[in-house]
Amino acid sequence: MTQKIVNPVLAGFHPDPSFIRVGDDYYIATSTFEWFPGVEIHHSKDLVHWHSISRVLTEASQVDLRGNVSSGSIWAPALSYDQGVFYLLFTDVKSRKSVYKDLHNYLITATDIMGPWSEPVRLNGSGFDPFLFHDLEGTKWLLNMRWDFRKNHNNFSGIIMQQYDPETGKLTGPIHEIYKGTPIGVTEGPQLYQKDGYYYLLTAEGGTGINHMVTLARSRSLTGPYETDPDFPIMTTAHDLTYPFQQAGHGSLVETQNGDWYMAHLCTRPIPGTATMNPLGRETAIQRCEWTEDGWLRLAHGGKLPALETVAPELPIFTFEELPNRDEFDGEVLGLPYQSLRVPFDESWVSLKERPGFLRLRGRESLASLHDQSLIARPIQHFECLATTCLEFEPDSFLQMAGLVLYYDDSDYYYLRVTADEIRGTSLGVVLCRGGKYDEISSMQLSVKDWDRYYLKAEIHGRDLLFYASSDGVNWTAVCTPLDFGTLSDEYGGKLGFTGSYVGVCAQDLDQQAKPAYFDYFEYKAL
Repeated sequence: MTQKIVNPVLAGFHPDPSFIRVGDDYYIATSTFEWFPGVEIHHSKDLVHWHSISRVLTEASQVDLRGNVSSGSIWAPALSYDQGVFYLLFTDVKSRKSVYKDLHNYLITATDIMGPWSEPVRLNGSGFDPFLFHDLEGTKWLLNMRWDFRKNHNNFSGIIMQQYDPETGKLTGPIHEIYKGTPIGVTEGPQLYQKDGYYYLLTAEGGTGINHMVTLARSRSLTGPYETDPDFPIMTTAHDLTYPFQQAGHGSLVETQNGDWYMAHLCTRPIPGTATMNPLGRETAIQRCEWTEDGWLRLAHGGKLPALETVAPELPIFTFEELPNRDEFDGEVLGLPYQSLRVPFDESWVSLKERPGFLRLRGRESLASLHDQSLIARPIQHFECLATTCLEFEPDSFLQMAGLVLYYDDSDYYYLRVTADEIRGTSLGVVLCRGGKYDEISSMQLSVKDWDRYYLKAEIHGRDLLFYASSDGVNWTAVCTPLDFGTLSDEYGGKLGFTGSYVGVCAQDLDQQAKPAYFDYFEYKAL
């Protein structure tokens, strides 16, 4: 029976896939932006079954994200392998909302995909989406798009390339501009391959929104000139805004052991009836590809639209054990699904050891902070799902809060929190921020001064989000009318963000008293 790759293979926020094969093992690295630890590595042996095996940037010494703007920080990691060494390039985006982009491009290496990884070496900052090409001739080259901030200039001014010297760890020699892109523009995400006497340059174009696409160009010479595929793009959803997948682009290629070709790429699954309401974020899908007789790449199923399912390679089936839905917090380290905002896990604010069987968070800054939040969360991966937790917390004032949060960024979130109220005493209710505008659902706030524990639940049904609370985990009370899950999307309110929505637990103490909150468990499951 022929196996099928069912897309997306990495559901929820897993954008900008960098796809490689090493022997019989396949790896995809994905972007993490302001979520820490940074750069997620996924593993497969059959392209059908995938699991997360590690995150690369785990220490403050590797990267400092404090203060970075939302949807900045770690962009588009590029994973490669040569002569027993894994290479990983990534951009730390320090600013992105003005005409300028402050970009730090780094390279790290490891002899094992699980690490340890070297300390980052900063290479350049002329643009983002760096990629390291290992020429069969033995040289190495750094490619990136170049950002041009000048008035009356194309910001995406082309793909440039410079030689990298592994002996000195530095770039050397002249900078070559090798490709200006097509008239579609927004040319980025360069990936370079060698095949049949050609250098093939794969790029993303059209921007990462609804006009996103994958374009191919080629040259007999490394430094060009590069000829664009006359039937470009290889893939796009720009011409069909009703298709279940949208924003398809940012491709990365591998050749299997058997000579078949596959492309990993990002896509979104908008809420039906919309083209841009995509609260699950940009996900990773895989397409089977074929080469034409005249040396151009095409989707194996024909046309330009990405397939919802595609034929898998003829490789042995290799499955992985699924993680349990419920985490009882009975280990000593947090599991791989969890991330924090901008800063590493640190005993000073997050602990599984202080009270065994509980996650302890010490309250720090607000959900608007770009510096020191006490928030632990995981990507939301389903349009029908629930998340629950049980909290023990004794707030002294309205400045102290803890609870269950659905978070996109500092401007857009929904928060079911326990706090203190001058009228009700300890109280429980929903606060929210949409497009940077804060609000409270005060009409459904509960007085919970007699509760010993607070069971908190969020349910998502398509576009509807509902919060519930309980004193015993059995009898639940709704604490809001349906809220719009769609606001936790990349383009809500006209902004351009790049992360998907997360669900998790958090604590704040705006009086700087580090009030502790204790979470007995956290559960996330599809419905």
